[in-house]
Amino acid sequence: MAHPRTDTPNIWAAAAAGLVAGLAASFVMDCFQAGVAALSSSESDAEPATEKAADKVSQVVVGHDIPDDRKPLAGQVVHYALGAGLGIAYAVAAEYRPSVTAGYGTAFAAATTALLDEAAVPAAGLGDAPWNT
Repeated sequence: MAHPRTDTPNIWAAAAAGLVAGLAASFVMDCFQAGVAALSSSESDAEPATEKAADKVSQVVVGHDIPDDRKPLAGQVVHYALGAGLGIAYAVAAEYRPSVTAGYGTAFAAATTALLDEAAVPAAGLGDAPWNT
C-alpha cells in the first residue's frame, strides 16, 4: 500500500482500507458458512466460539453472561470486530513491510488461522482442539 507520490507509509489510510477489507471478509465468511450449513445434513447444538467469547467479555466487563436471546448478535459483533482487527493488522503491516503481501496474503491468512482457530480458540476454552473434532 505504499503511495507512488511520496512512498511514505500512511498508517491511517492503511488502517481504513484494512477496516473495510476486514469487514468485507467477515461478511463473505458469514455467507460462505451459511451456504455450507444449508447444504449440511448435520446440525450442531454446540454454542459458536464467537458467542462463548462474547460471554467471556461480558463476564469481565459487566459481571454476567449475555442473555440467550442476544447471544447470536453478540457473537456476530465478536466475529466482525475480529475480522476488522485482522484486516487493520494486515493492511498496516503491509504498509511497512510489503513482503507481508506475498502470495496475496496467503501466509498471513494461514498464520492467523493457525494461531486463532487451531490454538487460541481451544486454549481459551472456546472450542475443541483440532485433534478432538
